[in-house]
Amino acid sequence: MKIGIVCYPTFGGSGVVATELGKALANNGHQVHFITYSQPARLDFFSENLYYHEVSVSQYPLFDYPPYELVLASKLVDVVRFEGLDLLHVHYAIPHASAAFMAKQILATYGIHIPVVTTLHGTDITLVGRDVTFKPVVTFSINQSDGVTSVSEDLKKSTYEHFDIQKDIKVIPNFIDLSRFSLKPKDHFKKAIAPNNERILVHTSNFRKVKRATDVIKIFKKVNEQIPSKLLMVGDGEDRVNCEALCREYKICENVRFLGKQEAVEEILSVADLFVMPSHSESFGLAALEAMACKVPVISSNTGGLPELNLQGVTGFLSEVGDVEDMSKNAIYILEDSKRLAEFKENALKRAKEFDLSNILPIYEQFYKEVLDAALV
Repeated sequence: MKIGIVCYPTFGGSGVVATELGKALANNGHQVHFITYSQPARLDFFSENLYYHEVSVSQYPLFDYPPYELVLASKLVDVVRFEGLDLLHVHYAIPHASAAFMAKQILATYGIHIPVVTTLHGTDITLVGRDVTFKPVVTFSINQSDGVTSVSEDLKKSTYEHFDIQKDIKVIPNFIDLSRFSLKPKDHFKKAIAPNNERILVHTSNFRKVKRATDVIKIFKKVNEQIPSKLLMVGDGEDRVNCEALCREYKICENVRFLGKQEAVEEILSVADLFVMPSHSESFGLAALEAMACKVPVISSNTGGLPELNLQGVTGFLSEVGDVEDMSKNAIYILEDSKRLAEFKENALKRAKEFDLSNILPIYEQFYKEVLDAALV
């Protein structure tokens, strides 16, 4: 099968999932063509079945804003026509689903009928898509897709609640390649972070307000008052400066490290004892799954798709959004007893194995087949 994948090429969840899916499909013998404005961050190796097509937007004084959607649609037409693609899989509704619809209409004039699968990842539905300036286009584009998937039951429910969707939405959860995350902790790294065998807590995000990164600092302060601990803050964004200010206010700077954006996050997670995700909204919680794959239990909010991933009292704990007291109490409960911590670690890994790529890839392949078969009717 020849598959075109459209995604954002950044380290964001949708881009990571799309790229890892494409790589896995290529390894399974499919020909995969990535179509986006720069090479995806995770597209880091050569394969005879992987192709990359850059969408290059020309700059004209006439345009205050470069017309990326139009250029993307034209590029899709070009790639489908001359590479003979069987199917387009677009990740994130805005603007990829609408660009795919436009390309599909143009291709029909050449006698080419290309099925389109749209995967909804989260903020394209829960935040951006609800904006009145986007909502009609998002609704139309989803309904015009030949197949629609979402990464969690909660996101599926939210999509039906906020949009007039006439299509069936299939839930295919996010996944990880366990082989990448099954690293042995680097003792020298752990010793450098926690020289006195302190517990290590980790938070990774883009530090947007929705991630509530300042809650992580508040939780850590309470944990550290009872259990000697260190905190690693991975990522960067608008809320980082507020987190740093809070560390200074609490006088805990010597126990908190801001590591910035890191590509090999698995090396950091491999030395961690607890992952903290107090987000206001998470469609799935891919960062939490990555932590669990490294045998790290999770303290999280109970929002979005997180309850579908993080099992209460088994792989970690869930609390109401903003309930720093409860999250701190649960974190201390896990960390204060080494035997208990070891049990949570094993449970986290066991749960993560259910989302291994080897389990999820066949579901996508079967869905592609169903969409292609329906298109032939």
